[in-house]
Amino acid sequence: MNKEILLVVDAVSNEKGVDKSVIFEALESALAMATRKRHGGKMDVRVKIDRNSGDYEAFRRWTVLDDDDPEFESPEHQILLSYARQTHPDIEVGDVIEEPVEAVDFGRIAAQTAKQVIVQKVREAERAKVVEEYQSRVGGLVMGIVKRTDRNGVYIDLGGNAEAFVPREHMIPRESVRNNDRLRGYLREIRPEARGPQLFISRTVPEFLIELFKLEVPEVGQNIIEIMGAARDPGMRAKIAVRSNDPRLDPVGACVGMRGSRVQSVSNELAGERIDIIVWNENPAQFVINAMSPAEVLSIVVDEDKQSMDIAVAEDKLSLAIGRGGQNVRLASQLTGWDLNVMTEAQAAEKSDAEAQVVQQQFMDSLDVDEEVAAILVQEGFTTLDEVAYVDEQELLGIEEFDADIVAELRSRASDALLTRAIAAEEQLEGAQPADDLMNMEGMTPALANKLAAHGICSMEDLAEQAVDDVVEVTGIDAEQAAELIMTARAPWFAADA
Repeated sequence: MNKEILLVVDAVSNEKGVDKSVIFEALESALAMATRKRHGGKMDVRVKIDRNSGDYEAFRRWTVLDDDDPEFESPEHQILLSYARQTHPDIEVGDVIEEPVEAVDFGRIAAQTAKQVIVQKVREAERAKVVEEYQSRVGGLVMGIVKRTDRNGVYIDLGGNAEAFVPREHMIPRESVRNNDRLRGYLREIRPEARGPQLFISRTVPEFLIELFKLEVPEVGQNIIEIMGAARDPGMRAKIAVRSNDPRLDPVGACVGMRGSRVQSVSNELAGERIDIIVWNENPAQFVINAMSPAEVLSIVVDEDKQSMDIAVAEDKLSLAIGRGGQNVRLASQLTGWDLNVMTEAQAAEKSDAEAQVVQQQFMDSLDVDEEVAAILVQEGFTTLDEVAYVDEQELLGIEEFDADIVAELRSRASDALLTRAIAAEEQLEGAQPADDLMNMEGMTPALANKLAAHGICSMEDLAEQAVDDVVEVTGIDAEQAAELIMTARAPWFAADA
């Protein structure tokens, strides 16, 4: 029987490609299980198989617990320290006592039990092997044969007992996939699971497009060309931003390839997805202008505070700039990271005039100046009182219509207006009263509500929008209490969602 054990180990190891130690451990578990059943099924049993001869021994085990340990529950596999030291004087808590016990014969093991344990161990080893093999490939391309498809997605055989899954939402829309097709995808995640696929692939993420270009364009792999970002409407259209680290090399031409061969190969892999290759620029405005291709931008206004840009195009090019269903401007926005507002040149001029009128009126009211002076400030690019009050004096003196006296007076009036505004805001806060919903909120006290109101937090809605640190700072309560109050104030949000 000893030789039979070695034969079983060799056969299963060779068939499944699993290390022999895994098969030995599976057999030891099966023998231990059978031995335990033979002796009543409650004792803790360990079986040790000699890896060279196939001989094996069985041992009954007891774990040593302290005499006062409340976890002492079963004398079948636990023993108290005082009893253990009667036979093992040097034993300590946590040690294990083992005594030989008669093992069952290998040939008498219940076949089903042994088979189940071995199959389970082999499957676990195979899954671990797959995870280990593909862990370093996360974030890269993999290719396999379509094994089957269902309403949830596509299952791909990668070979070597590895199976990947492409969820339906990560498949390119309207893409036809049949069994035995070769399919490539972007390995985005490895998630060990009890059963089913562990490798999750996407064909819709922008990273898939980037990796395909790395595959088709050698200059990218050599770091001569860098891919700075990508945005996709899967199966329809995509934009990819590139730059060259060699001024002699055209990055767009390299990615397009001779007669469009390189970009066409990528497009074919993406079910005919149309790809715009954009030159990246460190200047955000110029980058946006490039990203709006094929539309020609006539003017652009940047609002850094709102992270947005107003883009003006010719009226007859407006539909081209926006794209079907807003596709072109949406992809450009995703690629650049800016909110883009596309409009005609006339609309841009109208919006600019309206904004200028608002700023001009603000200067007239706050600085008590006439329309001419206010218009000059607007024309010179001033938009706020802070700029007038704190900008370098030489910038104001550089305005042809202003002399030193006018500049000094304007700066003084701007500072006074800002101070008046700040005092008014503070007085408004001091006179603010907490709303009824804040006063009656669970966990709220009148003193606490008044403290919040004094800082402009007058209602439950105001409180719900606060951060824990802000509430702690204005009230002096601890972070835990502040968090509870904020969550109570946010309760109506979750009720509305439900």
